[in-house]
Amino acid sequence: MVPHLVTALTGPINELEQRIIDSMPATERWFRLEWMEHTPPFYTSVDIRNAGFKLAPVDTNLFPAGWNNLSEPMLPLAVQAAMAAIEKVCPEARNLLIIPENTLRTDLSYLHNVAQLERIFRMAGLNVRIGSIDPDLREPTRFTLHNGHTLLVEPVLRTERRLVLRDFDPCTILLNNDLSSGMPGILEDLHEQNLLPPLHAGWNVRHKGTHFACYDDVAKRFGKMLGIDPWLINPLFAPCGEVDLTDPHGLDGVRHQVDTVLTRIRRKYKEYGIHEKPFVLVKPDNGTYGMGIVTVHDAAELDDLSCQSRKDLNHLKGGQPVSKVIVQEGVLTQERIHDAAAEPVVYLMDRYVVGGFYRMHQERGVDENLNTAGAKYVPLAFDRSTHLPELGKKPGMSAPNRFYMYGVIGRLAMLAASYELEATDPLALDS
Repeated sequence: MVPHLVTALTGPINELEQRIIDSMPATERWFRLEWMEHTPPFYTSVDIRNAGFKLAPVDTNLFPAGWNNLSEPMLPLAVQAAMAAIEKVCPEARNLLIIPENTLRTDLSYLHNVAQLERIFRMAGLNVRIGSIDPDLREPTRFTLHNGHTLLVEPVLRTERRLVLRDFDPCTILLNNDLSSGMPGILEDLHEQNLLPPLHAGWNVRHKGTHFACYDDVAKRFGKMLGIDPWLINPLFAPCGEVDLTDPHGLDGVRHQVDTVLTRIRRKYKEYGIHEKPFVLVKPDNGTYGMGIVTVHDAAELDDLSCQSRKDLNHLKGGQPVSKVIVQEGVLTQERIHDAAAEPVVYLMDRYVVGGFYRMHQERGVDENLNTAGAKYVPLAFDRSTHLPELGKKPGMSAPNRFYMYGVIGRLAMLAASYELEATDPLALDS
């Protein structure tokens, strides 16, 4: 279920890309064996950067929005994956309740994402309703979308043991709310209802450092199987622990880790004859929407951060303060759409790649975070040419099949998230 898609790049496949495509049978077997041992997250999106010499994930979201940015031809893949995912969790599933973010009144584009999720699961054969945990939404409210369609959102009700709507009792609850603002008590201690993803996947407790430590393990194991240096698919990183961004000396530990990671990158660049200038991203250890991320080429730049940059670094979704950061190797992007820097975002459900899109930003550079205000989204479209390789050529060689590589990297990040959720499951820790 990995589609062959046209991407923004049409040039020759480089050595890393070729190795991944040539190893397709071994790669798919490796993933099958992994999924026999580990349960994938219910759904995932992965931001990927392709520097030409390196291809790596830079962020993994377990509550993905943006489903409306996938192209229409991808919808059947999403529906099939939704059917498989639901069947695995609850074969008798009939009613599904989707809980969105509390930003419905202020973010119309997010409403389109919720409407697309509702559409996908309806087509998968479920009765679907949208229930909000926003305390300000007290009555059923119908929102009008850009396309003229409407979306009904109803306030949830909590009984002693279950989460319901006024005339709707779901067996499965799908969170599309990443819990950045904290854990709402209304979601705790539910009985006989499947809550997906689990509460410990929320950004109120999840840490990027934990995820990328798990990804480091996955990349080493996959690199050994593929016979490549895992650095080629793995961004170096270092956790910084507690920081105080309001204190002039609060970044001392961050400076040390910036120097450490930059030194490691320079060694790798020298090893591979890469002449680009290395850089790192200083980002919050939790949080999403690309908030609070600063590009740094030298530790001394931290001394010159403006008050606005410090404020941005200390600002998370939901107004949560930043207490921990990580320093992550920066990965350039070679992708371009109309001369704008772009990066692929891969969407997965259960263990299947179901599509993706390019995030592009006209005002951002190739070494900057693109997940900011002003970003635009271009769906990846199916290749309209033949899906079969030309005679005498190996699979994937009739045209550059970069989306297969992106699907591989996305699945590696999803597998790392599986490791992460297993390691942080409070039930497993208690036992």
